Amino acid sequence: MFVTPEQFFANQKTAAAALFGFQAKAFEGAEKLAELHLQLAKTALTEAAETTSALLSVKDVQELVALQTSLLQPSGEKATAYSRHVADITLSTGAELGKLVEEQMGEAKSKFDGLVENLAKNAPAGTENVVALAKSGLAAANNAFESVQKAAKQAAEVAESNFSTLTATAAKASRASKKAAA
Repeated sequence: MFVTPEQFFANQKTAAAALFGFQAKAFEGAEKLAELHLQLAKTALTEAAETTSALLSVKDVQELVALQTSLLQPSGEKATAYSRHVADITLSTGAELGKLVEEQMGEAKSKFDGLVENLAKNAPAGTENVVALAKSGLAAANNAFESVQKAAKQAAEVAESNFSTLTATAAKASRASKKAAA
């Protein structure tokens, strides 16, 4: 089976569109992370100014100790929230990129399956065993690909679950340290 120039250019156009879509999603995720980091820097600068002002207004050691305690308490919560935002952005971007890759692989698989079927229909007499072997190999490759996809999805779900558990544990520890300090 020969590919016509129109088919070739259509395939190239589809591949280019997929590549640009993939890049757009990757940049979208990077942009979200950059926005988060800029917000973190802005907040840190504002808090540093407030802390400096508070330190300069301290009149005795008891006020200094109280100020230090009040500054340390929310830091764990802030770190947990920041980590959660980073994880959310990373996981959602990864999921979107995974969907794009999955779509492209599905299209490629469909085209390849069609090619094998076309070759099987046009195979010369006496090559049935070779065609059956090719179809069997294709089915095995498809099963392996599906197994890898399922494993990757399960790994992502486990990672997200573990991160959620870690975040909840850190939040509980932060609340417990607040109660102990009070």
